[in-house]
Amino acid sequence: MSVLVCFHAHPDDEVFTTGGVMRMAADAGHRVVLVTATDGALGEVPDGLLAEGETLVERRRAELQTSADALGVHRVVLLGHPDSGMVGTPDNTRADAFCNVDVEVAAAQLAQVLEQEQADVLTVYDPHGNYGHPDHVQVHAVGVRAAELAGVHAVYEATTDRDQMRELVTANPTWVEEGASTPDVETFGLPAEEITTRVDVTTVMAAKRAAMAAHATQVGDFGPFLAMAPEQLAAAFGSEVFRRRGPRPEHLETALPLQP
Repeated sequence: MSVLVCFHAHPDDEVFTTGGVMRMAADAGHRVVLVTATDGALGEVPDGLLAEGETLVERRRAELQTSADALGVHRVVLLGHPDSGMVGTPDNTRADAFCNVDVEVAAAQLAQVLEQEQADVLTVYDPHGNYGHPDHVQVHAVGVRAAELAGVHAVYEATTDRDQMRELVTANPTWVEEGASTPDVETFGLPAEEITTRVDVTTVMAAKRAAMAAHATQVGDFGPFLAMAPEQLAAAFGSEVFRRRGPRPEHLETALPLQP
């Protein structure tokens, strides 16, 4: 049995880029640990969704656990740092925001988890954080340093296939809300030529969809995809891609290196 640790920025981030590999790892008998850096307090929430007296942090924590259950996660760890907000917002400047936390301090927190779990594989984000969110960029820096501290050598940058995303956005104009600007796909993820690992997760798409549905407060992120037919959802999210840190493998990998 191997131990897979997936490090993410906010509750809900676990679904898009690693939901499938977590479910597949758990189904294969491996231990799966999900670590979330921030409390997600600055996420948007539909009016009237929260119960009286309920905070967004409380709701997102519960949503995260429901998602983790759907994905077969054995342990959820919340580092508890304040959300930094979207890039360019005033919250980016708060001293306690995760994007401004000393990398060594946060890395020591994560390294402790990696050591406790005797992690074999760690996933982080690519250096751009997939799309430039300050908390995602910080996850990369903190995760890479934590792996060094804990001696974890198999580190994979969860990312997006930029070339595939370009094709999908072009073919699905309804993904962009009416009146909204078209997302700059050229800032998403990495080009296909830089991807070292491509995992087919279509066999566990039901679990991945259930994890999406668990995050009811984030309907703005997941709503368009939950409305998709199963075959469309599989086309968009049935492959999870990574760039392995260190020497590039000779051939494209089709799985993370988890040993029986």
